[in-house]
Amino acid sequence: MLRSWHDGPTKSAIVDFVDWAATNVPPEERVAVFDNDGTLWCEKPMYVQLDFLLRRFKEQADDDPALREKQPYRAAYTGDLTWFGDAVTKHYQGDDVDFKLLLAEVLSAHHAITVDEHASRVKAFFAEATHPTLGRPYTSCGYTPMVELLRYLADNGFANYVVSGGGRDFMRPVTWQMYGIPPERVVGSSVGLTYRDADVFITAEPEFLDDGPMKPVRLWSRIGRRPILAAGNSNGDVEMLEFTRGLRLLVRHDDAAREFEYATGAERALQHAAASDWTVVSMRDDWRTVFGSG
Repeated sequence: MLRSWHDGPTKSAIVDFVDWAATNVPPEERVAVFDNDGTLWCEKPMYVQLDFLLRRFKEQADDDPALREKQPYRAAYTGDLTWFGDAVTKHYQGDDVDFKLLLAEVLSAHHAITVDEHASRVKAFFAEATHPTLGRPYTSCGYTPMVELLRYLADNGFANYVVSGGGRDFMRPVTWQMYGIPPERVVGSSVGLTYRDADVFITAEPEFLDDGPMKPVRLWSRIGRRPILAAGNSNGDVEMLEFTRGLRLLVRHDDAAREFEYATGAERALQHAAASDWTVVSMRDDWRTVFGSG
């Protein structure tokens, strides 16, 4: 039971809560929601989906030299990963200028293809891509203790959901393999879809950015129940954790030796955790291991 977690207050808080829920909460109300980037899998030095998009932007810039003169294509073409990282960091600090520029091009990156073709592109990416600094396949960059927690919850009658700012249709092809979470339990950011010629196609129109205050809105619209357990790691998860009535877990990245050490983009979340008595999970102190073999 939670063998990859060190014994201590954090593990005890989880076990005690699950024991209580298994006795006092009807199975249909045992809903747990998890952010993905930085909570279930590694998000540094860049988001996994960003690597996927970078490759697409570079393909587009290769085909159209004019694109190389504007962002984010220029950064993708020249390998300037700093621009992308800074855009996301500034977003979580309240400056959305570059993030909006990035988001606008994300919307057009895969438009006019079918959802099946998009899923095939995602699967091909995961079949060959590796983490740029850890040297592991991205499918082996899930956090072993969190995957173990998901299984522990499922064994105790919980329904686990991914509720992430990442793209819904980017995560769905791998969440069952990595986490045991089926695609219908993945709530994420999305673009519009349209039906024609007996198929469903991706459009370039925005639908939802599943982040910050939108997270509880989206999870309620999709799940229809208030979670009794939630886990996140950043400022974008604060509202989802606030909306949860039960155990709130905040993963703190404080293990430079085995993963990364950073608090940028989590400042507000850490303040809320201290003020609201959330359970802070220290990667350094609470986890025996971070990644499994592979």
